[in-house]
Amino acid sequence: MPEEKKDFIIKDRRIFSQENLDKTEKAEDKLKEEKADEPEAKEPKKEYAPDDKEAEACLPEINFPTFIMSLNASALFNLGVLENPATGQKEKNSALAKQTIDILCLLEEKTRGNLSKDEDVMLKNILYDLRIIYVKEMK
Repeated sequence: MPEEKKDFIIKDRRIFSQENLDKTEKAEDKLKEEKADEPEAKEPKKEYAPDDKEAEACLPEINFPTFIMSLNASALFNLGVLENPATGQKEKNSALAKQTIDILCLLEEKTRGNLSKDEDVMLKNILYDLRIIYVKEMK
């Protein structure tokens, strides 16, 4: 068999030496200096509709307990415990409910030892309640 002719060349453009790294950093610094010398273009202010400001004021602080509570509400909604606010009807989706419970279980495992006592107790209680409801709904 004759050797096949290669029609392309591969060039490695990765930076390996400290010299090339220094050149790259100097070029980046120069670009930053040039941008600093240019007059700043003002970004247009993002205007919120009155509803957005009101809704933003009503939103809870983003922290671990509110995140867990939001997942809990999602699981309860998918278990058919809470009504759909749009339709006013209870809807069941056991696959999504199980997935949300599994996510909470994963969070419990990955955060073990890193939560406050209150957060740990809250997460354990929510998981216990959701598992009981899930088992009852599956019968």
